[in-house]
This record gives sequence, C-alpha cells and structure tokens, in this order.
Amino acid sequence: MATEQRTLPLLTPYKMGKFDLSHRVVLAPLTRQRSYGNVPQPHAILYKDTPGIWTKEQVEAWKPIVDAVHAKGGIFFLQIWHCGRVSNTGFQPNGQAPISSSDKPLHSLSPNGVNTNKFSPPRRLGTEEIPQVVNDFRIAARNAVEAGFDGVEIHGAHGYLIDQFLKDEVNDRTDQYGGSLENRCRFALEIVAAVSKEIGADRVGIRLSPFADHGECGDSNPEALGLHMVQSLNKYGILYCHMVEPRIKRSGEEIETPKSLLPMRNAFNGTFLAAGGYGREDGNNAVEENRADLVVYGRWFLANPDLPRRFEIDAPLNKYDRSTFYTSDRVVGYTDYPFLELNPTV
Repeated sequence: MATEQRTLPLLTPYKMGKFDLSHRVVLAPLTRQRSYGNVPQPHAILYKDTPGIWTKEQVEAWKPIVDAVHAKGGIFFLQIWHCGRVSNTGFQPNGQAPISSSDKPLHSLSPNGVNTNKFSPPRRLGTEEIPQVVNDFRIAARNAVEAGFDGVEIHGAHGYLIDQFLKDEVNDRTDQYGGSLENRCRFALEIVAAVSKEIGADRVGIRLSPFADHGECGDSNPEALGLHMVQSLNKYGILYCHMVEPRIKRSGEEIETPKSLLPMRNAFNGTFLAAGGYGREDGNNAVEENRADLVVYGRWFLANPDLPRRFEIDAPLNKYDRSTFYTSDRVVGYTDYPFLELNPTV
C-alpha cells in the first residue's frame, strides 16, 4: 500500500510580492571575487574579484548573466554594498582614505578567509557628504534594474559601511547620524527610502546582522537594533528582510546562544529570510514553525548546485572546500562541484 509522501516545508511554493517561487531554498549573496577589473565575466553565468554596478560597461556585462538565470526560471536580486573602512587607500580614488561613520581604524579581520592587517585608517564622513553616498546606492539600484535584475538587496550587514553606522561599537558620531538608536539607523533608512523611490519598494530587500560583530562591528543591544530596524522598514513597505542568525557572530564561526530572530520575524510585515548555518532539517523546521518564510544557504548551495533536489530526495551533499571560496579561478571552487547523477549506470 503506497503511503502519501509529505512535501518538505522548504520545497513548498511561496509568493514573495509579485514573484512566484517554486520553493523556499535561497542562494545567499556570496563574495566570490571572480570578476576582472570589477567587470563581471561570462563564467559568472555558471555560477564574480567582486563585480560592480556603477559603470555602463558593468551594466552591459551583467545582462547575459541575468538572462541566463532568467532562462532557467530563476529570480535574481543583486546585492549592493559599500565596504566603508574594510578597505585601503589602494582601492580608493586618488589614494584617499576609506570612508566610514568614524575614524576608528579596523585593527584586524579575516575577510574572505584571508588574514590581513592591510586596512587603511578611515576618514569620518562629513554630514554634508552622506547624501552623495545615499545617491550612489540609488544609482546602483537603477543600474541593476537596467541590467535586468528583478530587484536589489541592500547590504546592511557584516561590518561594512551601513553596519558601521548601525552599530555603536563603531559609530561615535555626534550629528544626526550618531548617538541614539534612531540616529544610527538614519543612514540605512535613507538608503532604503532612496532605493525604494528609484525602483519601487516591491523590488527592494535588505540584509542585516544585528547580532554579528564581524569586522569589529558589534552592538551593545542587538535585539533593540534589529527590532527598531524592522519596525522602521515597515514604513517603506519593502519586499523582504534577510537577517543573519545570532549564532553567526563572525564569518564561518557558530556559537551556542539562546537569542533568536523571532521578535524581528514577528514584527516585520514583509517576507522574512533567515540565514546562518542552516542545513536540511533545521531549514525545514524554520519554515514549518513559521520562524522564516525563506531559508538562505551559502556554503552548501555553493557546493551543491542542485541543493533543492538533494533536499527533496535526501541525497548526500558534496562537501565544500573553504580554501577555494575566494580564489580568482574561473572553475575551481566555483563551477566544478558536481550535480547529482540522476541516471547512474549500473
């Protein structure tokens, strides 16, 4: 007698605004560093040094990549971000200092798995300069839509520029962008407002990591920060909020913690994405228990290009090789992870 097979929660369809998703397994935005001269390359179709979206050349280079994803039925959002102080003068126009909310230097970091102390002391942005940075995000969003992307994800996480304004470990400003929680969130929300006005809130998501301290960028009250941000985001009606679990304090490290994203999930009106150390079982549980609408996978999706199918049949997963995550090779650690053999020969 045949038994009815239950559809895994992760593999149930979901309507995210105007987008009909066939399942709830999301590929995370991943810093892959496979572009050349910041221009995305054709090999990015298959699966990017980090590509940009600020020049016409970059926009045109993205178009065939976006088309290839759409041809497979994919929904494709571009994450737009600014490193802030996680940089050095060699990457800046005319060798200038990197910008930040503060002039506090970044002492050490292991970005992309590489230990380095080569971060130049940042320059504190003047109050009058901030609207130009906000405008840069707006232009990037416009360019992304021109390239064919379905929308953009504003990167407000992991110690980069927006996070440097949000977190009180870094932000020591005394103007309207520092001090109180409302002031520290102002920069992020001005970007959300500008981007939403430019391309429509129904094409906008944001990534936040209130509990993380990546890049010496922690906060004294992450719960209050996360809650204030999602409540404020509701005013703009953006499509989704993508939040990193408290157990991920910094890249590649997991901790045991009783803290939860549930208060933020319950307070946010749009689609809620959860990321950070998920596997098949706890991803299914997160959806089934209504702790997230969608679950985001990075390392496991990278190593398993057919991850939803593997979850469906509970197939073994390819193990990922962290040493090849951030090399510039066009193939190794990028597009060489095998798909399942669906019809193996006997």
